Amino acid sequence: MGRAVADFGMISDGDRVMVCVSGGKDSYTMLDLLLDIKRRAPVNFDILAVNLDQKQPGFPEEVLPNYLSEQGVNFRIVEEDTYSIVKEHIPEGKTFCSLCSRLRRGILYNVAVEEGCTKIALGHHGDDIINTFLLNLFFVGQLKAMPPILRSDDQRNTIIRPLAYCQEAEIEAYAAEKQFPIIPCNLCGSQPNLKRARVKKLVSQLAEEIPSLRSSILTALTNVTGSHLLDPELYDFRNFEPLVKKIPAGHGSIEKELDAVFDHSEPAFAPNLIALAGGIQ
Repeated sequence: MGRAVADFGMISDGDRVMVCVSGGKDSYTMLDLLLDIKRRAPVNFDILAVNLDQKQPGFPEEVLPNYLSEQGVNFRIVEEDTYSIVKEHIPEGKTFCSLCSRLRRGILYNVAVEEGCTKIALGHHGDDIINTFLLNLFFVGQLKAMPPILRSDDQRNTIIRPLAYCQEAEIEAYAAEKQFPIIPCNLCGSQPNLKRARVKKLVSQLAEEIPSLRSSILTALTNVTGSHLLDPELYDFRNFEPLVKKIPAGHGSIEKELDAVFDHSEPAFAPNLIALAGGIQ
């Protein structure tokens, strides 16, 4: 994690980092390692752990507050019933992930601004980056993964993924050793036949043949030769010169939509959130 933070300039002196904690192994590990880095880093930064209680049935509300209090971590629990919205507006048989993550992301972006946080830390790891890259390649027709650091369209938020270099197997072993009180997700994680699950299985099968597969794919994402691809916005083939391709819109411009969704004075829903949720990020 320290190498990823340094390579991509994720944390600066004086930052207030909002660490998104879901109760899964990844976010527990991220928080634990960031607390360790905070103690030893040459820069000073603050940490605020934030959990979004999405009102999933059976969610053990006391687990995270108890754990965070025991660790002496400043935290905030945000309660928004995204579970009902997703269940109501996603047809039977369709996957919840895109809309669920879109709603969750927008809420957390707003909370970060309210709390004066300069960075939002998400618990995506190297396997997530690889799987997203392959999902976009196979199903969307884009060479795109999860960036380790990203500024939202409206410039209000900077998202970091400190676990970018970590493999899921390492995180699983670490979480087991630390005995984190894991809270399972019974919404998106419980759905069968997800494309992401299929890609994850494919990578695992190939890794049995090619042990260095995951490291090789991550290395490839840091070693891009634009002139050997087919994108004229990335490389000027007429003049044989590299170009700087602009980041497409859609990375954090949903606050107005969320105002319609979570208008507590009058229940409402913004239908085009489903369309906005279509990208794999």
